[in-house]
Amino acid sequence: MDSDTRRQKQQALMTELIERKIRLHAQHIYDQRGQAEGLALQDWVEAESQVLENSILAPLYRRSRAENPASEEFENSDNRRFEETNSCCSEAGA
Repeated sequence: MDSDTRRQKQQALMTELIERKIRLHAQHIYDQRGQAEGLALQDWVEAESQVLENSILAPLYRRSRAENPASEEFENSDNRRFEETNSCCSEAGA
């Protein structure tokens, strides 16, 4: 494997790890808010802001979002999945 391919794979992995941390933090925000429905995107944006605020990987994450339009589609699918998780969790608690 050449160094460019290795670097790209490492950057993709780091971006994925940041996204996972954002997703977990968004879930935490949702739980703290009492699992009120309809604010998944707001939770995601707030979590993203808080996670990236102190991350040395923030420029990498932002650059990968700007360079890879498919990542926006992935994020949107993550938001739908997060909303579905929130819906599922709230139904189970009802």
